Amino acid sequence: MLHTNKVPSVVKDQKLIKVRRAQMVKGAVRLFIEKGFHRTTTREIAREAGFSIGTLYEYIGAKEDILYLVCDDIYLEVLKRLKEQLSDEGTALSRLKLAIRAYFEIVDDMADEVLVMYQEVKALPKDSLKYVLEKEQEMAKILEELIIECVRHKELEMNEEEIHLFAHNILVQGQMWTFRRWALRKSYTLEQYINWQTDHLLKGKAHKGF
Repeated sequence: MLHTNKVPSVVKDQKLIKVRRAQMVKGAVRLFIEKGFHRTTTREIAREAGFSIGTLYEYIGAKEDILYLVCDDIYLEVLKRLKEQLSDEGTALSRLKLAIRAYFEIVDDMADEVLVMYQEVKALPKDSLKYVLEKEQEMAKILEELIIECVRHKELEMNEEEIHLFAHNILVQGQMWTFRRWALRKSYTLEQYINWQTDHLLKGKAHKGF
């Protein structure tokens, strides 16, 4: 799902915008990984996506817009899946574990996009970079809400500072599956990684009376 409103387009058909931009993102990610953002030209992106440079500029204003779309696509999908764990079904701890799993699975599904985002996010204009960083904080905030519920129900034992750091630890461990994939995927399945990292993250944090 792409946040189309923040990127200019002369085309008004929202369905067509979504399709064309998804093609751009897919082609651009491959090129960004191979050559880097700065060495990749918009003409190469258009060719990789399967249309002309003129068509490309009907859906974006500049090359940086494509990188913004990559970042936005990741965050919107992550936020959507994490928010699904904010319901009242199951225990707070079970919802937190499901949120960790959902996040790790998204990182695996969008591994190339995640890699490109963190390697090239510095190339974004200030306004777009601010938006991306705010989304990162929003993801951490959702995890914090789930952790606070665990503490409130005496399933985990942590103070306020530990809760904040724990939420960011979850994000970092998920990202590691992408950054270290060349080594990790030779030794572990995604299922093993999720289970072991979840156990490691929660180790020593269970409430003594739980």
